[in-house]
Amino acid sequence: MKFDDKIPIYFQIKNYLYHQIITGDLQSGEKLPSIRQLALDVTANVNTVQRALSEMIVEEVVISKRGKGNFVTTDVKKVEQLKTKLVQEQLSLAYQQLHSLDLSDNEILIEFKHFMESRDAQHE
Repeated sequence: MKFDDKIPIYFQIKNYLYHQIITGDLQSGEKLPSIRQLALDVTANVNTVQRALSEMIVEEVVISKRGKGNFVTTDVKKVEQLKTKLVQEQLSLAYQQLHSLDLSDNEILIEFKHFMESRDAQHE
C-alpha cells in the first residue's frame, strides 16, 4: 500500500479497510486477518494497524471477539452509514476544490454532468 505523507497512516489504513467493507471485498461477519498479517499486507507497523482497528472497534464497524479475532460488523445500517459518511466526505472535498476554482454551484453541476457523460461514452 502506498501512503500519503500528509495523512496519518492509521487513518489511511482505516479508509483502506472501509473501502474493502463497502465494496464487499470484506463481507459482513467475515474475520479480518490478524493484526500482524494486516501489517504485512499494508506494509505498516503493527502498532499503527492496531490503532486503526481500535478506532474501527469503537465505531462498531469491526467487532472484536476475545480469543477469536476481529470481524466485520453484521449491522447493515452501520455499513450504510459508513458508506454515506465516506461519500459525503469525498463530495465535500470535491465541492471545496471546485469552488476554489471560482465555479458556481450550477457550473459544478454542469461540469460534473459532462464528466459523467464523457466517462459513459468511453465505456460504451
